[in-house]
Parts: sequence; C-alpha cells; structure tokens
Amino acid sequence: MTALFQQLPSVDKLLKTPQGEQLVIEFGHSAVVEICRHLLTQARQFIQKNNQLPEYFTNFDRTFAELQHRLHSQNRVKIKAVHNLTGTILHTNLGRALWAEEAQNAALAAMRENVALEYDLDEGKRSHRDNYISELLCRLTGAEAACVVNNNAAAVLLMLATFAQGKEVVISRGELIEIGGAFRIPDIMIQAGCHLVEVGMTNRTHLADYRNAINENTAFLMKVHSSNYQICGFTSSVSESALVELGREMNIPVVTDLGSGALVDLSQYGLPKEPTVQEKIAEGVDLVSFSGDKLLGGVQAGIIVGKKEWIARLQAHPLKRVLRCDKAILAGLEATLRLYLNPEKLAERLPTLHLLTQSLEQLEEKAVRLKVRLEIRLHSQFDLQIENSSAQIGSGSQPMARIPSVAVTLSEKSEEKLTALSNRLKSLSRPIIGRMDGGKLWLDLRSLADIETLLQTVDEL
Repeated sequence: MTALFQQLPSVDKLLKTPQGEQLVIEFGHSAVVEICRHLLTQARQFIQKNNQLPEYFTNFDRTFAELQHRLHSQNRVKIKAVHNLTGTILHTNLGRALWAEEAQNAALAAMRENVALEYDLDEGKRSHRDNYISELLCRLTGAEAACVVNNNAAAVLLMLATFAQGKEVVISRGELIEIGGAFRIPDIMIQAGCHLVEVGMTNRTHLADYRNAINENTAFLMKVHSSNYQICGFTSSVSESALVELGREMNIPVVTDLGSGALVDLSQYGLPKEPTVQEKIAEGVDLVSFSGDKLLGGVQAGIIVGKKEWIARLQAHPLKRVLRCDKAILAGLEATLRLYLNPEKLAERLPTLHLLTQSLEQLEEKAVRLKVRLEIRLHSQFDLQIENSSAQIGSGSQPMARIPSVAVTLSEKSEEKLTALSNRLKSLSRPIIGRMDGGKLWLDLRSLADIETLLQTVDEL
C-alpha cells in the first residue's frame, strides 16, 4: 500500500507539467492548487479502502482530464437560464415572473450608475427610497400611502411586528395557511412576538366569531387570501367589507395579506377572477400586502398599501431598514408599475400577462415547429404528438384553475429511456424543463418565453 501512495504525484509536480501550467492560465493558480489537493486527498482515501490506485491516477492524461472536468464543473454558472415548458407560468422553482424589458433596462441602469435613490431632485435634499414607488402605487390602487420590502413574507412580518408585538391578532382558522418552503402564518406571528387568536372552524367562520374574540389586547383583525389552496362544499367566510365595518365599530384596524396581488381584473382577459388590490382598498381595509413577482409580473418584493397613518408607522419601525430593497429592485419595480399606467398595452408588454393570454392558435404554431425540430434531432426514437394541455398560473395563484394550452408530448415504452431523455434535455446549454405525467414527457408551450432560442437549444441534441 505504501508503494501505491508513493505513486501519487505532488501538487507541485502536477503544476509544473505543461497541462498543469495550462490549467493555471485558464482557471488561476489558487483554484488549481485547491482542486489538486482535493483530488489527492480523495485518491489517498480510495487507496486506503481499495488497495489500488483510482482510475484517474493510472496515467497523467486521465489525471488532467479529471482535474479539468472538476474545474469546469466548479466554475459552471449554477443559476442559469432555462426553458420553462412545465405549463406553470409563475414557477417558484424557476424564478416566478419574467421581468419586462423596461424593468430589465431600469435595473441594469441602476446597477451601472448612481441614481436618485434617496435624493429629492426638486428639493435638493435627502428623501425616502420608497417615495417614487409609493406615488405610483397610490395612483394605481387608490391607497393613501405605500411601502416596499424584499418579499411578501417580510411584509407580513413587518406589519405584525409594528402593530401586534405583545398583542393579539384575530384570524380565521381556515386562513392559517402554509405556503412553499414551510412558510406558515402562525410561525411568522411567533417571530413577530404576537399572539394568535384562531376563530371559527376550518370550513366556516362567521362575523360573530371575530366579534367574540375582540378584547382590549386585540391589535388587529387579519384576513389571508387562500391563494394556494381552496376549500369547497359547506363553507362560509367573512368578507373584508363586513370585517372593516366591525373594525370601525370596535376601533380596530383590518389587515389583509392578499398574496398574489393582482392589479388588474384578470377576467377581462378570459382568465379566472382573482381579487385585486384596488378592491380591498375600496372596501376600506387599512393595510393590504402582496407580492411583486407573482400576478403583478415584476420583481421579488413585498408591497404594503393602505392608510397613511399606518404606513408611516411601518416606515419608522427598525425592521423596515432590515427588510428594505436595493436600488436595482426598486428601479425594476418602478418600471413594472409604470406599465400599468397604459392598460391597453399591458398584455403586450408584461411577460406574465402575455404568456397567460396567448391564443391556442399561437401555441399550436409553436408546437408544430418544436415537434418538427425534435423529430429531426431524435431520429424517430420517440413517439411525438401535439396534444391539448392544461397550464396553470402557479406561485399559489388560482390553484384549482386550469388554462387551456398546447403541448408536444414524447412517449416511449421504456420508462428508463424517457427519463434519460428528460435528463438529457436538462443537460443542454440552456436546460429544457418539461413535466412527466401519465407515462409521457410533456413540453407545454404556454409557459415558454421564446420559441426561437428553444429551437436553437434543441439543435444541440
């Protein structure tokens, strides 16, 4: 075994070979030294266990091939662009909303340049970084004021910490939701230092349940939009307008976590109806929180709109600075919101809405092009068909609703071969992500952003 150990080269010997010198030029001295040491450590462990040299140390060509492979793998970008053909438009695992071109340009400009982030150009003095966004949000929603944090969970935390620390928050038992990543409303309440008061039952809650729970320690009444699940059948819930009336009677504010946060009525586009922020403000809710990267179709942000006096207290809380957004996010959000000022062109300019409103004819045309290209590249190894499909909005929006779509399906008697193809598609320079269902690989065109770049990627097969 000692002889085997002695056959292993030193790091210095590896570096002084022509191959080693080339690796240093390509990847840098530190990176190559680190990977050499790691490879030698693994080789010693392999010898100790198997009493033989690992295959990649039987000659120098294999050794440097292994080193190069590991260095390339280590330097490969991990957060990379993919083709979304899952049929889920706002796919949380794939980054949710695509940014509009205007938002991309605004964020890029903010990254490259100094910007008037907290500077009032008219007054020539310091201002608040949320001011420009607040003006837009108030114009779009009818709210008195607004503030922005880095996501909607942070928005909920900020509201609870500001108004309910050491106090009680009354909420329907049927709205104690858990969303992706094990985010639970009760857990956030604990972190904010407030006490949860559950009222009603899972399927039915009445106004009297809220009234009976109110006492001198009640901070506010809370509604949470059940965007990522649906209770059907024998159900009853209390509307925001009824809750607002009770809150005014008892001098207690009402807060709504709207989640997905639509700023337009989606039904006008033939899509399922989703409550809008404007509707909640019109009903008199004191504070409404929602996400920026879901139905709004923009950046990841938590947005809070509502009464001026309540927003001012949120802005003054120490957590607000902890949770604030940077200049690029705020620039992207401002540009996205400005698109809503021209509603006639919104479906054309906002990628999320554009994907949701594509006609079946448009999707069928893309499906035909994709099917032809796949047939050429796969040499008839699989059965390819164009089929009707059902897409979904995603990110907790309208979980029961399905949107008609078109997909190219690939099937094969061997499940192993189909899985191997799926893995092969995911290994391309721009991975192609579909979904496996019913023994077929579905490539749903509803969620695809760009057919031309997809076809270029397919040519790598």
